Amino acid sequence: MAPQRFHEQFDQIQRSMPDVPLAMGPDDSAEFMYEKGVVLVRDGEEARIVEDTVRAHFTAAPDLDQEQIRRAGPRTNRSGITRIRVGDPGEGARDADRAVAHALRSVREQESRAGRRMVARNHVVHIAVNACPGDEPVPAPLSEPPNPAAADTPHDPDTAVGVLVVDTGLMHDYRSCGLLAHADGDAQVRECDDQGILQQYVGHGTFIAGLVAAVAPNTDITVRGTLNDAGAILESEFGDKLFEAVDAGGWPDVLSLSAGTSNGRTDGLLGVENFMRELREQRTLLVAAAGNNASAAPFWPAAYADLPGWEDSVLSVGALRSDGEFGACFTNHGPWVKVYAPGERLTSALTGFDSPVPYVYQHSTYDACRYGFSYGCTCQHPRHSGVLSDEGDAAKPDQVMFEGYAQWSGTSFATPVTAGLVAAHMTAHKETDPRTARRQLLTANAEFAEVRGAHVPALRPSTWRPVPVVRLGPGL
Repeated sequence: MAPQRFHEQFDQIQRSMPDVPLAMGPDDSAEFMYEKGVVLVRDGEEARIVEDTVRAHFTAAPDLDQEQIRRAGPRTNRSGITRIRVGDPGEGARDADRAVAHALRSVREQESRAGRRMVARNHVVHIAVNACPGDEPVPAPLSEPPNPAAADTPHDPDTAVGVLVVDTGLMHDYRSCGLLAHADGDAQVRECDDQGILQQYVGHGTFIAGLVAAVAPNTDITVRGTLNDAGAILESEFGDKLFEAVDAGGWPDVLSLSAGTSNGRTDGLLGVENFMRELREQRTLLVAAAGNNASAAPFWPAAYADLPGWEDSVLSVGALRSDGEFGACFTNHGPWVKVYAPGERLTSALTGFDSPVPYVYQHSTYDACRYGFSYGCTCQHPRHSGVLSDEGDAAKPDQVMFEGYAQWSGTSFATPVTAGLVAAHMTAHKETDPRTARRQLLTANAEFAEVRGAHVPALRPSTWRPVPVVRLGPGL
């Protein structure tokens, strides 16, 4: 992963959360972002034990300030966690949070006795994993149809599959795109800045809804704007927001989630623990993105698909390259990723068609793949404006107009393609249980792709068109 690219996106997320000082971790590896000076614990008696243990540890260390230790949020909530402040969030650089590191270390003995984790960082859950997007959207010609193209399945209100998309909300004129006639939900909070420039990740939810609708027209799609802060939300808030999303319209057949985080562990996220337990008892299938950091480390909540008890309720999705034969350079991988689907250079609706939206971007100065691949991948695509060039100066931007369709890449988009395939299978086979449909779909699937030398299950919609891969020149 390119350090500068991460720092640019780190700054973007920090600007979207000005009241929440952030750090990167673990140490300076930039594997994830988290809130400085704060840890998460389960509420109730466990929170009291952790608070007392951390305070005792800090009191015994002359260079640590035990006066900082106090509750920093509600003592109880539906997600079952609470925040404990352990240090001054304003102290230290973005790659150094001694207070949080010591707090985590102080509870190790208690965790060993309890046989489970009791404390965690408050991670940033984000559309782009480590805040480093695969690429930015580029306009597609109006004459270019969606890719995948719309299937010819009719919409039937009595049998339509309910799909909930937890993302950035919908553009104000999305209904002018006929493909989204059966979509509804939250409006995007702020589409453009004061200069009329499209904001980062705006249109992401609309793009995803268009992919679901193309693959599975017999769906009723609801898009929630849970990730409106430049595609990000704190783990401490995420569980409650997921509960709110399902409470608003009931548990859906399929929940499509193109966001998450790694945490350096193999046992999930404290902030969504209660939600995941309740999900397991429902009939909903969570289809979750595996992430964009080209890593084999578990990425949550997608990696719940590999934990005992969640095998049927969670499907983790990685991204295929534009030709559909290999994994995209950016996709996360490993045995916890259960299926791969097209996720590079897909075409879908970014905005409606009533009012073209100006979008300023600057071209990437990277001339080779960040991950060492030898094809013209997303690293050569535009990156968002408002960041510095490699030379440290603001580059002169280009302006383009989005008039409906865009081309975009990421595991974000392999996820709704897969969610759509599950929904389409339910319609085609008159299957009312989404988890049964998942098992049937994967069992019947005979297609494979190659990802980092491993042969993996691959789902390719019949209406998807492969895009030729362009090899980089010698020396690139």
